Amino acid sequence: MVPPTPNELKVIGRVERVDFPRFGLLALEAKVDTGARTSSIHCTDVRVEAESEDGTSDISFTLLDPEHPDYNGRRFRARRVATRTVRSSNGEVQERHVIAADVVIAGRTIRTKFNLADREAMSYPVLLGRRLLRGNFLVDVSRTRVGDSLDEEE
Repeated sequence: MVPPTPNELKVIGRVERVDFPRFGLLALEAKVDTGARTSSIHCTDVRVEAESEDGTSDISFTLLDPEHPDYNGRRFRARRVATRTVRSSNGEVQERHVIAADVVIAGRTIRTKFNLADREAMSYPVLLGRRLLRGNFLVDVSRTRVGDSLDEEE
């Protein structure tokens, strides 16, 4: 497979609005972070619901928190595809559950892995890491919200 050229990559800014259709969440603010390997989404109350013999399990969780304007209080259930050891932005090492989910960014729907993290203290509930970005997007850090045509240059 030939990697895409920069002309084939969609340009996005350092902050974008993203949709999670399965979870009924639209236009969530996401920080684009080329320094982060994996993507994260803010969630609370993660529970392992069912362990299977092959080591996979179903987990349930609530996305966002009551203080977030898009919080809907619904519990979601998904297959845990992995558990990862992650070093947070403050240097703390954490074990996080990982799910696969469709995310819409700048009109493109991409299936990718998200670790479930408590991002309450962070400015953005979603972090888009380089595994998602690679081969899909080119990041222009001088711009924001390029994908929804509300480009705000600084």
